[in-house]
Order: sequence, then structure tokens, then C-alpha cells
Amino acid sequence: MNKPELLVTPVRIDDIVLLADAGADAFVIGEQKFGLRLAGDFSREDVKKAVELAHSKGKKVYVAMNAIFHNDKIDMLGEYLEFLKDNDVDAITFGDPAVLMAAREHAPDMELHWSTETTGTNWYTCNYWGRKGAKRAVLAREINMDAIIEIKENAEVEIEVQVHGMMNMFQSKRTLLGNYFEYQGKAMEIENRRQARNMFLHDKERENKYPIFEDENGTHIMSPNDICIIDELTELVEAGIDSFKIDGILKSPEYILEVTKLYRKAIDLAVEEPEQYEEEKDSLLEEAEALQPPNRPLDTGFFFKETVY
Repeated sequence: MNKPELLVTPVRIDDIVLLADAGADAFVIGEQKFGLRLAGDFSREDVKKAVELAHSKGKKVYVAMNAIFHNDKIDMLGEYLEFLKDNDVDAITFGDPAVLMAAREHAPDMELHWSTETTGTNWYTCNYWGRKGAKRAVLAREINMDAIIEIKENAEVEIEVQVHGMMNMFQSKRTLLGNYFEYQGKAMEIENRRQARNMFLHDKERENKYPIFEDENGTHIMSPNDICIIDELTELVEAGIDSFKIDGILKSPEYILEVTKLYRKAIDLAVEEPEQYEEEKDSLLEEAEALQPPNRPLDTGFFFKETVY
């Protein structure tokens, strides 16, 4: 049985070795100019160092180029891709076809992972991008377990699924959303506006707090809960899903490290000792719950809900 890759998003360079030793197989990093919703902002020097450290541990590094690109950044893509190629990055994640076109010209041997976060909802689309050159498709977070398994059964590419962390609910290139709610005086209000990555939209009626932040790519609103399916890995493992992602955005390095250790144990048990995994999965979930801050409950996202897209 194929053992899924454990893919983690580190916050800083110092996390790479620790996460590798904790069981991470690969890392997604990048810089804000090219990548969306990164756990940490990695400069070019950081990328070089991350590749060196990860490769010394036998791990892989993927660089996010999944931003929505406008004309002003198109001329930057080729040079950045050449930099990534020259520094032995293992793959890039992309959503915009402009990155695919630039990669064909400037880094034709670079491994490509198609990732749009929302439109990876069927196997035909995954295979379309596979035939264009992508080796992997990253599935949307809003599809359920049955759909994921059906996609994998028909996919001609590797399939990556997020198993832990926040989901993005909204992105705009503009910064007007928070101002709108403040002006209207509706149920949601901006808290801690002055702290760029410690702001929330507070829905008092439902007692939900939605993390919100603004960066070079605009405004991002995140889910009020964190996905966690550490106790529901069996079907995904049996289906042959290729990569399980822990998304560390807006998380501390310490939190990401402990969650990585838990999923390393869970994946190894699910693959190598499935009966023991069934016995221990509830305790693994309890350990994951113990790591959560009071305002961030865990749930299973859309894994067991009606698909919404």
C-alpha cells in the first residue's frame, strides 16, 4: 500500500529541520509576491537555505506560485522560475496558466502541481491540467469524501488533500470588506484591526470568529474552525491519496510541530498497522483537540457533507 506524503507548511527557516525530524516528507514555502496564504514569507535566500536543509534530510521543497497574477507581475515569472530551477526546488504549485506557460519556457523540467483551492472538484479537470503538464492536482476543500475517492479512482495525476488546518472562505484583491461591515454596523465587526495577522470578523449571533488579514494579495477571510481528520484517514489511505497537507497558516511553529508529530504517527499506523490505528484514532483526535486554542474548534470540514461546488 502506498504511504501518503505528509506535506507541511513551515513558518520560518528554523522549522525545517525540526519538522523533518518530526516526520514531514515535504514542505510548501514561498514569498508573498508569488504565493497565496503562506504560513511564512520566505525570501530567495530563505528558499535556498530551505532546499539545502530539506534535501540534507531527504525531504522535498515545493514553492507556491499560486497567486492571481496581473500584468505587472507577468515579466517576473520567468526569472523567478529560473531561480527556483537553479536552486533545485522539487516542484511549484500554480493555479494561473501564465505560470504554466512561463515554466515551459524557463523551467521546462520543473515539476508542476496544479492548485486553485476552489476548482479542483472533478477528475476530468484534474486530468486536463495533467495533460497540460501538471504532475499533481490539489483538490478543493469543499468536496466530500466520496467525491475525493472517485476523483482518485479516475485521476491520471497525483492527488493532494488538506487534512488539517484553516480553510480560505473568501479572497478579494481589495481591502473594503472590513470597512463595509464597520460602516454598516452589522453583526460582524473588525477586532484588532491594527494587528495585521491577528484580526477577526466577529459574528456575535453565531459566536464565530473568522480570521481576516490583508497582504500584498488583498483581503483573506478564513474559516472559524480547523479541519482535522486524523481519525478518518483509512478511506483516503486505502484510496491511494498521494499527499496529505497540514496547512499552518496563522499557526505558531510549536503548534505545527506537534500536529506534524500526530499525523506522522497516524499515517504510519493507518498504512502499516490498520487495526492498531482503529484502536488509537480516538486518542489521536483527543491529542489534536488538546492543542487547539479555545476559539478554534476542530471539525471535519466538508469531508462528510454534501458537496457545495
